[in-house]
Amino acid sequence: MTHGKLQWLRRATAALSLGVTLSLMAPPSLMAAGAHARKKPVAAQKVKIKAQAVSKARVVSARVKRSAAKAVVQAKASADHPRSGKARRAAAIAAKSAVAGGAALATASAVNAAERKPDVSAADELSKLSANAVFVMDQNSREVLVSKNDKVVMPIASLTKLMTGLLMADARLPLDEEISITEDDLDIYKGTGSRLSVGTRLTRGEAMHLALMSSENRAAHALGRTYPGGIANFVRLMNAKAAELGMHDTHYVEPTGLSVENRSSARDLALLVAAAYQRPLLREFTTSQGYSVESGRRVLQYHNSNRLTADPTWDIGLQKTGYISEAGRCMVMSARLAGRQVIMVFLDAADKSARIGDAQRVRRYVESVASADAIERLAWRNKG
Repeated sequence: MTHGKLQWLRRATAALSLGVTLSLMAPPSLMAAGAHARKKPVAAQKVKIKAQAVSKARVVSARVKRSAAKAVVQAKASADHPRSGKARRAAAIAAKSAVAGGAALATASAVNAAERKPDVSAADELSKLSANAVFVMDQNSREVLVSKNDKVVMPIASLTKLMTGLLMADARLPLDEEISITEDDLDIYKGTGSRLSVGTRLTRGEAMHLALMSSENRAAHALGRTYPGGIANFVRLMNAKAAELGMHDTHYVEPTGLSVENRSSARDLALLVAAAYQRPLLREFTTSQGYSVESGRRVLQYHNSNRLTADPTWDIGLQKTGYISEAGRCMVMSARLAGRQVIMVFLDAADKSARIGDAQRVRRYVESVASADAIERLAWRNKG
């Protein structure tokens, strides 16, 4: 090997060794990651990572890897016919330095990109939530993702009907059996109207569908009234089921939600959603887009009270909305977000658009958390 080539190899070795040294100067967070087992932070307290940080980390990593690969090729080419053991050792050191330096710098680049790009906007989304009580959790692991006044007990309006539907699904009464709307089903609390006039006959399954999808009050009351033992027994069973599910802050007095005495907390309602999700019939009825029933000579068309069920970007497995003036706009959902099944509860939002906006904010937050976790896993793999 000529003197010039030997000098080039020495310079390459020095430069690549410098790369290794720089990689060891990674931020303390990277050093700590190697010293301690990775713990998943509580989502609501974690600093979020912007999506562009992922792209930047990948670009930096790819660039460094290409440079490292090129250095390896050049070092090996120079060492093809070395004239001395010293030159051979220099070539080997250069090749190893290229590989080590490239991997370490790629890891440091990923972590640095993440730390330089904290996404405070995702956390800010939570400060803009309109609902006075919010509870969000992973349906499978029960990890709490968002909480706000989640133990405050308040009126829950037509979210009550989810318990009504749960009891009906578990009772396994004939869904094709006809029941009638009577004067007993008229609203004695708020004086609200209904398109189901007294005398309307419909099947129990149709009544369940309308109560859960469109929050039909007379249909829900008729379900409780025609339950074995009557309305009093039905309400007793509603409270017994709540106790069985661990809903200790919950109390029911009737099956529609029109009474302000039907009360619960956001945390309790998450337990109800989780239980209701296990019944396929409730998933089907609550997420149905529309349904029609015959009432005399008329055909009544009903639509879902939650417009998110018609949004193709949402994967909603179960939902229920509710409203009375004392409860505000309420909504519960079980939806697939960022690869996980998530339960969301919103109580006492200002209006319909506000509760939809809250759901969108929580969705962005959960997806941001998932992006942060992905970057963290990438940095951990590269370091290992």
